[in-house]
Amino acid sequence: MDQAAAQPRKCPGLDCSNDASTLQCPKCKDMGVESFFCSQDCFKRSWAEHKTLHKSTNPLRNFVAPKVVSKVDPETGKFNPYPTYPFTGPLRPVYPLSPKREVPKHIPHPAWSVDGNPRYSFAKRNHIEILDEKAQNAMRKSCKLAREVLDIVGAAVKPGVTTDQLDEICHNACIERNSYPSPLNYNSFPKSICTSVNEVICHGIPDQRPLEDGDIVNLDVSLWFEGYHSDLNETYYVGEKARTNPDLVRLVETTRQCLDLAIAHAKPGVAFKEFGDVIEKHAKSQGLGVVKTYCGHGINTLFHGAPNVPHYAKNKAVGRLRPGMTFTIEPMVTLGSYKDKTWPDDWTSVTIDGQQTAQFEHTLLVTETGIEVLTARKADSPGGPIKLESAEQNGHAEKPTSTE
Repeated sequence: MDQAAAQPRKCPGLDCSNDASTLQCPKCKDMGVESFFCSQDCFKRSWAEHKTLHKSTNPLRNFVAPKVVSKVDPETGKFNPYPTYPFTGPLRPVYPLSPKREVPKHIPHPAWSVDGNPRYSFAKRNHIEILDEKAQNAMRKSCKLAREVLDIVGAAVKPGVTTDQLDEICHNACIERNSYPSPLNYNSFPKSICTSVNEVICHGIPDQRPLEDGDIVNLDVSLWFEGYHSDLNETYYVGEKARTNPDLVRLVETTRQCLDLAIAHAKPGVAFKEFGDVIEKHAKSQGLGVVKTYCGHGINTLFHGAPNVPHYAKNKAVGRLRPGMTFTIEPMVTLGSYKDKTWPDDWTSVTIDGQQTAQFEHTLLVTETGIEVLTARKADSPGGPIKLESAEQNGHAEKPTSTE
């Protein structure tokens, strides 16, 4: 806790009526937000609820200017909210974020829609659900809708389109299907889709930056329909510069293949830890790295639950596939280091060396004989694979993966 001079004010601690002292939350101080508590004990007691405030990133509601004021373009009103932050690559956030999009009241809302708190119990979150036939059919419906939404958003990807416009398209497509976009306000995430551009590994927040010819962008769609969540994502090329960039093609197509190979390996009895061995072996064969921080997960009535499904080799994941389980595999593969760093918005995860990264994800159902890909591409789905030359032809077969 940092010391700071303050005028008399009330402590924001849980059920606390005391005046605040000069003890300030260090995270709030870094964000430029005033948050003073009466005592260290009160701060500790209130931490679980208080920390959710750190996730709120919509500047139209509670953005506080940093000590070094970001220069606002007088014509557009756009700005970088973190002008002194040491970004790892060339990408920059472009604010202000658009106002929070609303979901009509006739569509059921999850618990976090009000205050950002999922309210998952420890026991439920760590229990692997085995779905009966009714629940499996419910998952099929939810995943079918999510595929439709992703295809609609993916078809809109082109140079000049902002990621905020993609968020609006996703949000409206979910509403048209009487579905709640699962990410919206989940742990205070401010948008309805994750849009991860270039060096962003995952959890990119849609903003005012237009996509550029030569970018790649991952679109991660999740929705909640009749009590069941679905989850899938794909990485798309933006413009011809991206489609003709051999390094980007190697990255994107190898990542797509990593997911396909992992799914081909799946069947009842297979250990969850085996997928990482399959994925990393193929990624390394193309001189690419595999992110270790994030993993696949169980999904059905919970947005994120057991099991954890790591994507790197020699992991310690527990459990084996059993019929009736639903879960995701979603490898994140990098051109350089597998290590990550998070922007000050507490969401946007980027590669530590600023090099590009790609991801693909499906929601899967374990059947008695194998795997059903609930979010499978359709014949007319936009995007899709393009020809990948061998690593030997491109001269990348022996390229080492950075560990820095």
